Amino acid sequence: MPDPDSPYSRLNYRRLIAWPARIEREWPFLATTLASAPAANVLDVGCGTGEHTRHLASRGFRAVGIDRSEAQIDEAESYQREFGELGPEFLLGDVAELPRLTDERFGAALCLGNVLPHLEDHDLATSLEVLATRLLPGGRFVVQLINYERVFTRKIRSLPINFRDDPDTAGAEIAFVRLMTRDGERHVRFYPLTLAVRPDQEPPIELEAAKEVRLRAWRRTELSAVLERAGFEIDSVHGDMVGGPYAAEDSPDLVVVARRSRAD
Repeated sequence: MPDPDSPYSRLNYRRLIAWPARIEREWPFLATTLASAPAANVLDVGCGTGEHTRHLASRGFRAVGIDRSEAQIDEAESYQREFGELGPEFLLGDVAELPRLTDERFGAALCLGNVLPHLEDHDLATSLEVLATRLLPGGRFVVQLINYERVFTRKIRSLPINFRDDPDTAGAEIAFVRLMTRDGERHVRFYPLTLAVRPDQEPPIELEAAKEVRLRAWRRTELSAVLERAGFEIDSVHGDMVGGPYAAEDSPDLVVVARRSRAD
């Protein structure tokens, strides 16, 4: 049964994000990064409904997705029929539980889509320390999150709105809106919501789902320090998922590419 306390249990990300276009845009950067991994098995941390995990499997990688949301994992597993026995594996749980969930050690790990801000300082430190033990020496780790340095400096209150055709209603759209407000020096209140946009109906716009989530607004220097203490070496920092340069006040994303530096 889906977890009713999950902040995203009612937000269907498979329906809200233009996944084929996103993955096509991101894949050259990811493929280049993964090419230097010591093994062709990848752990997708905070995999959600599993789009990146399934794409990795389609490219010949052994792919394992992990997420602590039962609702997200249930949906990810519902699309397994297209792969059969060669498809990805999905694990329900927290990264800190990896030693209990699997004995596998990975050549790389991904954590994409603003997952890390759901972890406070102690939890992030613990999770990264455990993750380091599940990567092979030299294993690559790619992290993507919102560039909170830009959010705070420019006092940004929203992310770009995503519009998708509503598959259930002809001529209608779904608008995915993400609002935020600063909460102290290290946190934001994040408000993801979906709107049904139906021009020929009354009302023409209707709220489908809305949540409030308090996020730890990790910035570049903080995140780099936690990664290094956990046993990672920073290889490069980018401002988007195509490998562009990072600019603290301008880049939409903070993308960190690291590798496990400690030997067994």
